[in-house]
Amino acid sequence: MNIKRVIVVTGTPGVGKSTVAGELASRIKANLVSIGDLVRREKLYVGTDRKRGTLVADARRLSDRVKKEFQCSDSDTVVEGHYAVDLVPPENVHLIFVLRRDPKELRKVLQSRGYSEQKARENLAAEILDVCLYDAIKCCGASKTCEVDVSGKKRKDVVNEMLRILEGKSDCHIGLVDWLGKLELTGELDEYLKDF
Repeated sequence: MNIKRVIVVTGTPGVGKSTVAGELASRIKANLVSIGDLVRREKLYVGTDRKRGTLVADARRLSDRVKKEFQCSDSDTVVEGHYAVDLVPPENVHLIFVLRRDPKELRKVLQSRGYSEQKARENLAAEILDVCLYDAIKCCGASKTCEVDVSGKKRKDVVNEMLRILEGKSDCHIGLVDWLGKLELTGELDEYLKDF
């Protein structure tokens, strides 16, 4: 069986993973695997985190299910989710796109989704502290990790940027954003990280 490319789209909740991954998969005619949808649809969880209001995924079963998706696919597979890097074996990953969003924009997105103040603060801190970027690099290395700043951009423009990278017309980069430094310079860092 011929295994095609597995492209991971990850990032903090609210950066636009689902919509960007959906359009990317459509444009390259790839199979789309949304981790959150898969967990809910196939009940691949072990319980609920009541404090955060989220399901706790069964990592082993979920990883097996994701592998089955791309191994049985005749096309490329786009795997989308904020912990997707933990579910695809590094040797199967072609590239990881880590979507980044300015914390000021991200705060508005999370508020519009009705996130509790605590859940929003946790996700904002994760974005500021590069948690998803760190996890991607730790999992697959810097050479397979591409950071994409989505701040102020339309979905189509973000997907076009990703396509240029996949086609070898643009380079893959990390270290594009420094939210920590930006917020420190503007004196807003304490406001975002006051609980940590």
